[in-house]
Amino acid sequence: MQGLQGLAWLLVMQSAGELLSRGLKLPFPGPVIGMLLLLLALRWQSVRLPVAVCAGFLLSHLSLLFVPVGVGVMTHLDLLGHFGVRMLAVIVLSTWVGLAVTAVLLRGAKECRDA
Repeated sequence: MQGLQGLAWLLVMQSAGELLSRGLKLPFPGPVIGMLLLLLALRWQSVRLPVAVCAGFLLSHLSLLFVPVGVGVMTHLDLLGHFGVRMLAVIVLSTWVGLAVTAVLLRGAKECRDA
């Protein structure tokens, strides 16, 4: 029963985050706001215990979430064969660009803090 209560808490927090994001026209996605609300709500034992039970269950079955991705890859193998090298190049390049931008921003923040 606690697992269902934990799932209910997760859904309530995500829904509240969506409502706040859309209602107040905030520049943040609803699930991010919902996670912040959940972080605040985890201070109370009545929220923490059911969410912990639900999280344990979800984490123990996490591998099931990769099944749809695997099926999607298998059904689109022809596209992967045709565009696979380009997709790999885009993924690698975008990862490196993201890392470089993060490093530059962190270095700039450190220099601002030290100044």
